[in-house]
Amino acid sequence: MGSKEQLLHDIGIVGFVLIELGLYLDTHPSDRGAMEYFNHYSRIKQQMTKEFSMKYFPLTLELAESGKEWRWGSAPLPWEGECV
Repeated sequence: MGSKEQLLHDIGIVGFVLIELGLYLDTHPSDRGAMEYFNHYSRIKQQMTKEFSMKYFPLTLELAESGKEWRWGSAPLPWEGECV
């Protein structure tokens, strides 16, 4: 697995952790430890998403602008065989 694929994989793992923590927090809203974990992993995901977007192509619309260049259309299209 290349570095691009590994980073996408890791972003997916952290995204899963955030979804699970969010579901837990829905039923345990006063659990401070879970909230700290949620905030911690949220920052990690933001950092990894920004890193991926700078190296390869933007994963969110908010990260599509790079300097003076609009990069939203720079991601490979499904029929090009590189979509994840």
